Amino acid sequence: MGKYDKLHSKILEGTSDANIRFDELCQLLVRLGFQERIRGSHHIFRNQDVEEKINLQRDGDKAKVYQVRQVRHMILKYGLRLS
Repeated sequence: MGKYDKLHSKILEGTSDANIRFDELCQLLVRLGFQERIRGSHHIFRNQDVEEKINLQRDGDKAKVYQVRQVRHMILKYGLRLS
């Protein structure tokens, strides 16, 4: 199992939302087919198959907990998988 497969599983488990590294979460979203646009401190992700956009900001080197929850909700809602 690769690094991003493990991260995908970790996010879906929901047991360590406060320990997800920001850069790894961004890279996971890109691997899930999202396109990233950066405006200041905001990293905005869009996917043509997903209605909502995801807006992430750093909290040190970690992702904010509520944003990890949003990503989990998006993965589950749209059945997003790594290819």
